[in-house]
Amino acid sequence: MLENKVIETLPGFQHVNFSVVKTILLKENFPGENIVSKRFSSHSDLITGVYEGGLKIWECTFDLLAYFTKAKVKFAGKKVLDLGCGSGLLGITAFKGGAKEIHFQDYNSMVIDEVTLANVVANSTLEDEENDVNKPDLKRCKKPKVTQELYKCRFFSGEWSEFCKLVLSSEKLFVKYDLILTSETIYNPDYYSNLHQTFLRLLSKNGRVLLASKAHYFGVGGGVHLFQKFIEERDVFKTRILKIIDEGLKRFIIEITFKSPG
Repeated sequence: MLENKVIETLPGFQHVNFSVVKTILLKENFPGENIVSKRFSSHSDLITGVYEGGLKIWECTFDLLAYFTKAKVKFAGKKVLDLGCGSGLLGITAFKGGAKEIHFQDYNSMVIDEVTLANVVANSTLEDEENDVNKPDLKRCKKPKVTQELYKCRFFSGEWSEFCKLVLSSEKLFVKYDLILTSETIYNPDYYSNLHQTFLRLLSKNGRVLLASKAHYFGVGGGVHLFQKFIEERDVFKTRILKIIDEGLKRFIIEITFKSPG
């Protein structure tokens, strides 16, 4: 999984060390969606219907990671979805925090195959090596702990509506998510209906969504206030602003829960 990958450590996080696989080495003729060449030729981090930004770690992801630490968000024993996961850092945090099951979803299969999976493995493997560094060779596990823990993770690609159909139909009894983590997924109002339906169909009755977003996305039209209005008009969920980051372009962290758990 990590062969021919370049791995770096993200600075600035005191409580969680993240390793990230550099995507700059992906070749333009990579099979599948061939999104790398399209992304560079279009000079855009978003190509509607082709590529939805998964090769980039977006600013609000770091806001949400910082919030996890400050608010002491508990992941232990929870079923977690990293929606629009990209690099998968939100789900990896849940993984490190003892979540019982973590699902990663991104629009592009190439992002899942080359970035998300690699990041999950890199963070699990390196952590396991650090834990074993002082143990005698004979006492080190012949089968790394990572192989015993990664069964908690599942990986999905495709549109949200198709993702919902897949998980709801592939298991006899689908246990809904206790926590859905998502960052910068409300940039385009055209996606609001599908996103709302995803929350409605997959969030447990007492679960919550933690969403990080910019106040407004210039050139695309979405943003926090427009999405909050969309939520209010459907009268299913309630939103609560947990944090406002007023550095540069204003950013928000929002909690979304069912109005009535029943």
